[in-house]
Amino acid sequence: MALELHLPDLPDVPIALGPVARRDLPPRQPLPWHQRLRDLLGTYLPLVLMLLLALGTWWLARNTPGADEPAPAVAERAEPDYTMQEFVVERFGKDGRLKARVQGEQLRHYTGAERIEIDRARVRAVSEDGRITLAQARRAITNGDGSELQLLGDARVTSTGPKGEPIEFRGEFLHAFLDTERVRSHLPVTVWRDGSEFHAAGMDYDHLSGMLQLQGRMRAVIQPRAAGAAAKAP
Repeated sequence: MALELHLPDLPDVPIALGPVARRDLPPRQPLPWHQRLRDLLGTYLPLVLMLLLALGTWWLARNTPGADEPAPAVAERAEPDYTMQEFVVERFGKDGRLKARVQGEQLRHYTGAERIEIDRARVRAVSEDGRITLAQARRAITNGDGSELQLLGDARVTSTGPKGEPIEFRGEFLHAFLDTERVRSHLPVTVWRDGSEFHAAGMDYDHLSGMLQLQGRMRAVIQPRAAGAAAKAP
């Protein structure tokens, strides 16, 4: 048995083919400048920090001296870093014995060259065998450890020779080496030794060997008892 259904006729409905129509949206507002800056920093800040870290590491490695490189020299100051007035300085050996005593009107110490300048200097040095050497000058310059002493202006050094004979040096410049017991000068000097008198353009005296070398033009007054003294002019 068959059933038949009869539907009413429906009105024709037009169907549009193509893109679906949408309502227009309002234009997008630009972000504030501080928000844009925050977004930009959040994006590129890690990269910038890594770049700065790499540059800092390179600069540190380039400017750090190696283990074998000498430290840069300290520039000598034009002005003294300290001074002393009417001073007395004593230097002692490892055994506690007095090796030198220096005094003067004023002492000036200069950093860098480790130079000490002394006005109206007076020095008393004691050798290992107890021999005493006296030195004085209007101005003296010594190094940091006091092993060298340059005497300038009315310089005098008085001591005794290897045999105990008196010996004295005078001149406008005398260079004394206290550790090696030598006295030198490249300027005119007068030497008194065991009663004899020597005038020369320069000299070099070595106490350990007892040798006195007179340099340049020389004039001497030799006493008979000192005729055999060790003095020569090259």
